Amino acid sequence: MKERYKLPCNIAQTLNIVGDRWTLLILHDILIGHQTFNELKKNLEGISANLLSDRLKHLEKAGLVETEVYTKHPPRYQYKLTESGRDLEPVFDALLLWGRDHLDHCYKKMVHSDCQHEVELSYYCPSCKKTVDKSEIDTVSAVTSDLYTR
Repeated sequence: MKERYKLPCNIAQTLNIVGDRWTLLILHDILIGHQTFNELKKNLEGISANLLSDRLKHLEKAGLVETEVYTKHPPRYQYKLTESGRDLEPVFDALLLWGRDHLDHCYKKMVHSDCQHEVELSYYCPSCKKTVDKSEIDTVSAVTSDLYTR
């Protein structure tokens, strides 16, 4: 994929990886269990085989998807999310909740399996071991902070 955003921004750089048409939907479909090319093609109505193949190759190169041969003759592959790909699950959850609150028609909702009431996302500080209110969160530059140095 072509790098479209040259901004020094996590959101822009993430969109360079997952921001193309169909990419997030492909990742989500793999997350929910559609692992073969044919399953993905069937479930993602409207995507061409060429585009699906291109996106899967890109996602594999980006380290979000890995392939595994499930039949040798002819060679057929199944797709699985890497740890990095699975780490996108809260992003999908946030999009689902945003849709619940802002779309004209709600297609899915997230409920607590015990009581069936709808849930919300929250922020957690592992250092303090407590849930943190959004008003208590600051976004800081990773360049000036040693928190995210790798």
